[in-house]
Amino acid sequence: MTTKIAISLPDEIVEHARQEVREGRAKSVSAFVCAAMQERIRQGRLEDLLDEMLEESGGPLTDDERAWAREQLG
Repeated sequence: MTTKIAISLPDEIVEHARQEVREGRAKSVSAFVCAAMQERIRQGRLEDLLDEMLEESGGPLTDDERAWAREQLG
């Protein structure tokens, strides 16, 4: 099932999405936005998993360790 919604985006984001479609890297602007949202959900789940693992291991990451982890996740 899919649901159609309306969203507002900055012009430069819309242009980038359209460029992705023109160059064949996305089937449509909707597909591009969907893929970006799916990636953000995946990253959020990984961050949650990391937090859970840290609780079990006895302590939080330092700011430097968190920055490194975010860089590795892209």
